[in-house]
Amino acid sequence: MSTISIIGAGGMATAVAGRIAKAGHTVEVLSRDPAKARALADKLSAGATTGTYAAAPTGDIVILAVPYGSAAAVVADYGDALEGKVIIDITNPVAPDLSGLVTPHGSSGAQEIAKGLPATAHVVKAFNTVFGHVLAKNGRLDAFIAADDAEAKARVSTFIESLGLRPLDVGGLHMASTLEALGLMMIGLAKNGAGTWDIALNVEIG
Repeated sequence: MSTISIIGAGGMATAVAGRIAKAGHTVEVLSRDPAKARALADKLSAGATTGTYAAAPTGDIVILAVPYGSAAAVVADYGDALEGKVIIDITNPVAPDLSGLVTPHGSSGAQEIAKGLPATAHVVKAFNTVFGHVLAKNGRLDAFIAADDAEAKARVSTFIESLGLRPLDVGGLHMASTLEALGLMMIGLAKNGAGTWDIALNVEIG
């Protein structure tokens, strides 16, 4: 098993980190607030560690688990420390009133984040269509991924499988905008048609 670094210590970071720890990986928690990072690492037990915010993460796979509005600033803080890393973007760039996405026309949150990363870092969109509390239940869920770099996509697919999830490749990073729209749809479905947040989107094949 390997070390997976998570930037963030909020609800989604906690859900993803818990799933990773249960799968036997070592979790490194990174946060602007060292106390929050320590609290999450202690909650995970299983050898979880904390790192220095804005220093090079230990893991080759780094999960960006911060609100989309903070993502660009976080990436800027890290700068070249993210060289050669695979960055999993789990953000949903939705407007506060849920009226739509806040990204520029023709782009996506993942593509905007990628603009601020070193050229040797590769963004993979994943986990944004799964609610944190549903992910934490440990069931087998479908996880949609989008990325341009084939090697990064393969590594993230293997990682997702190790968590007991089924990775489903939807194409290049340009498809992240579709996944982000799907994330918004899931929120709308939970608030309206489904009437519950205990839902997940799964693909039935065959």
